[in-house]
Amino acid sequence: MLELQQVVKLFQSGGEQVHAIDGVTLKLEAGEMLALQGPSGSGKSTLLLLAAAALQADRGSVSYQGQDLAALTERESAHYRLAQVGLISQNTHLMARVPAVENAATKLLLGGIPANEAHEQAVEWLQRVGLGARAKRTPEELSGGERQRVAIARALAGNPQLILADEPTANLDTERSREIIILLGGLAHQAGKAVLLVTHDPEAAEAADRTIHLRDGQLQRDTQTAETP
Repeated sequence: MLELQQVVKLFQSGGEQVHAIDGVTLKLEAGEMLALQGPSGSGKSTLLLLAAAALQADRGSVSYQGQDLAALTERESAHYRLAQVGLISQNTHLMARVPAVENAATKLLLGGIPANEAHEQAVEWLQRVGLGARAKRTPEELSGGERQRVAIARALAGNPQLILADEPTANLDTERSREIIILLGGLAHQAGKAVLLVTHDPEAAEAADRTIHLRDGQLQRDTQTAETP
């Protein structure tokens, strides 16, 4: 479903070129959850943004279902992220003073789903992340972990085929972290989604089918970590 071939991404830092991603090749199949690990600054978040077509590679190719993402127009890239990608970032980017259900329905409304249907789907996803009873609360009335779960519900609403999750359990306690990882694993193994999970959580990595380790933008190793159901 997602394929990177010899991808290089460069950034300027202090007058020097930095290889955020340096020759990475990998494949992610439908029905698979892949964990991405590495120290801070190793290129993990950059790789997710490349997969989301929010950044373009300087060399190599990033493709989704055979389509080179670099060939997409700006409008096509935005539609790809809206229709195909569930992007969970470290910053929740919730709208202030807006109820959780409205925040969770954002992608659906932007995609043209009627308001009533969008709200029904948003409530369903809030329930799946354990926030059904908090649907009318605004971000100011929610804890950091609850805001994170609203952002997860927003990303997963609309049936995305590719889920890109950047430390989705970072603000969650152990029990909630386990629930979210089980949810993501189920979306991969039972619903056939492709899940790319950036995580420092050992339990999350162990739940993945494979773990890829990055250092200084380079792939260090690719290991099998779990049996796919």
